[in-house]
Amino acid sequence: LQPFALRPGVLRHLERLRELPRVALHLAAALKELLEGNKRFVDVKLTSFEQDLAILRNHTSEKQQPFAAVLACADSRVPVELIFDQTIGHIFVTRNAGNITTSEIIASLEYGAAVLGTKVILVMGHGACGAVDATIQGKEVPGQISALYPHIQPAVDLAGPDLEATVKANAKIQAALLRQASPVISGLVKKEKLLVLAAFYNIGSGVVSLLK
Repeated sequence: LQPFALRPGVLRHLERLRELPRVALHLAAALKELLEGNKRFVDVKLTSFEQDLAILRNHTSEKQQPFAAVLACADSRVPVELIFDQTIGHIFVTRNAGNITTSEIIASLEYGAAVLGTKVILVMGHGACGAVDATIQGKEVPGQISALYPHIQPAVDLAGPDLEATVKANAKIQAALLRQASPVISGLVKKEKLLVLAAFYNIGSGVVSLLK
């Protein structure tokens, strides 16, 4: 990763890492890269588009070395690479409605961490999430949409009916599930080779905030 000067907003986020035991420097650097990228996105000073995509495609055609992974919602207003000002090969992205932890998601993120070497897993909820709102409402829905409800209901029980509070609670719950349900991920966390954090994306301002 290329070094970046720490900006005040990033410093505030990194201050929260003091609550975590002995965060290794390389893990903090990976998180810093994400947060700096989000700051560039908010400031409309993107750098990822300046990179030569033909060269990047060539360099990543046979292998990938993403520095971070993100579990995000499938919502079309949450373009993960763009939000963090990253390009081809930088972020290992998994998505589903409600950014919920399922067996398939766990398997994918285990691959990202254990095989590809991602240093950070960010579970990111977002404002006006339709999946969370539908769970709060609890109304009859077509098809298999209601299969999402049991995964999100613990957050509704904790913070509903406030939508934003429930979205944030859901992100924290899903991050906790990742740390607890996967021996691979929990093992890497204990060895200080991986961070698993929850975050909230404000779709109006573009700001990503870490959640305690």
